[in-house]
Amino acid sequence: MLSKTVLTAASLLASQVSAVLMHNGVAATPQMGWDNWNAFGCDVSEDLLLGTANRMVELGLRDAGYYYIVLDDCWSTGRYPNGTLMPDFTKFPNGMAHVAGQIHALGLGFGMYSDAGRYTCGQYAGSLGYEQLDANTFAEWGVDYLKYDNCYNEGQSGTANISYARYDRMSQALNATGRQILYSMCNWGQDHPWDWAYSIANSWRATGDIYDSFDRPDVRCPCSEEQGFDCAFPGFHCSVMNIINKVVWFIHRSQPGGWNDLDMLEIGNGGQTDDEYKIHMTMWAALKSPLIMGTDIRSLDANAYSIYTNPAILALSQDPAGASAQRRWRYYVPSTDMYGGGEIQLWAGNLAQGDYVVILLNAANEALMLNATLADVFLDQGGAISTQAKSNWDVFDLWASRMPNATADAILTANSTVAALNGTSYLYNATAQSYAEGIANNDTLLMGTRVGTWQAGAQSTWSAMVPRHGVMAYRLRPQGAPTVSKRDEL
Repeated sequence: MLSKTVLTAASLLASQVSAVLMHNGVAATPQMGWDNWNAFGCDVSEDLLLGTANRMVELGLRDAGYYYIVLDDCWSTGRYPNGTLMPDFTKFPNGMAHVAGQIHALGLGFGMYSDAGRYTCGQYAGSLGYEQLDANTFAEWGVDYLKYDNCYNEGQSGTANISYARYDRMSQALNATGRQILYSMCNWGQDHPWDWAYSIANSWRATGDIYDSFDRPDVRCPCSEEQGFDCAFPGFHCSVMNIINKVVWFIHRSQPGGWNDLDMLEIGNGGQTDDEYKIHMTMWAALKSPLIMGTDIRSLDANAYSIYTNPAILALSQDPAGASAQRRWRYYVPSTDMYGGGEIQLWAGNLAQGDYVVILLNAANEALMLNATLADVFLDQGGAISTQAKSNWDVFDLWASRMPNATADAILTANSTVAALNGTSYLYNATAQSYAEGIANNDTLLMGTRVGTWQAGAQSTWSAMVPRHGVMAYRLRPQGAPTVSKRDEL
């Protein structure tokens, strides 16, 4: 079974088919799935992967589009005498092909990890110098996705040419196997991968490693936000806002087949508030980062589950136009209390069907009324003189139809979506109808809740009270466009 991101006629317009996508035919939209690292680190096993995969099916996460089960570092014990990688049979007693087969039987894809260095970051065997041998091994095991790290690279970095050559060797090796394997580069943004990786990889890490914090500075994530495009040492322990503000300079380099990777999602790990996790999810979707869940799926709470499964937000990620939102403005605001001020931002971008996304982001330490004009939103189309600013727009709130906690709790308790939903519509089944098809068919679940009309006029303003460390996200649809259809149950 191929990933739901494989190119189809329904998922992309002909004009959007790029040479990048033809590189290996996958990731027409940003990949979705789960990786064990953020929640478990090296504590990996066959039971963890298969237990997680089964629960993802039971909870409807597979049907929502989370396709890949990615095994991260610490899975091997070195190499056999013939040079091929050896699994740790204590952790994986039946071997990797067995794990892949079980995951495939559930309608999911199997992802693995290696490193473009002598060792992995956990100091296990890396793939530097073994690219074709390891690619052949991964293909024989039934691997569908490779996360390829950057530790112990023996100094083969420092310029784009050097890093390109090192990562291209694995790209060519994967393609030579004849198996369609999504290639997820993880070189932490070193040597500007957004300038060159789109010709060899399906995604590339654009910044240092994330950790579960909204906006806490950390010396281990050393570069300032203004250095985001030229950071010699991206580091780790990077907060959500640090990553957002660093990628703003090059976010437009994402395109169908190749995506800026802002690192895995922390939602559910407990280090942020519900509003902060909503920002995390909204921005990763709008900026077209891969959506790779990094929490323990077996112990999800209702808040995390309803964030991960919000169809209107997932539709931003999987929009067939493949265009990232862009930051329109950023302001610092003073504080009215002892905790200090903060910043506010406006993001906007085009979507399929002539729609647009508008995001009001409040990273300040108090709730604020934020305002945006049509001239702000349509800056790239001419701002005040644009045709769009002279039009009326229906406004849909993308979080207003979020699943209630009582419903989420019922699903999590029952390990099933069928009885718990009881005919209500909160989950989207992308295995029955792709997001591209749902968007084209104006499916109500993908639109959110209509909350009003944004009247024409360059200085016409939309205002919203945005919570502290919170977000309001909207889909704009031009009035006179096809109406949103009533949803047929899937």
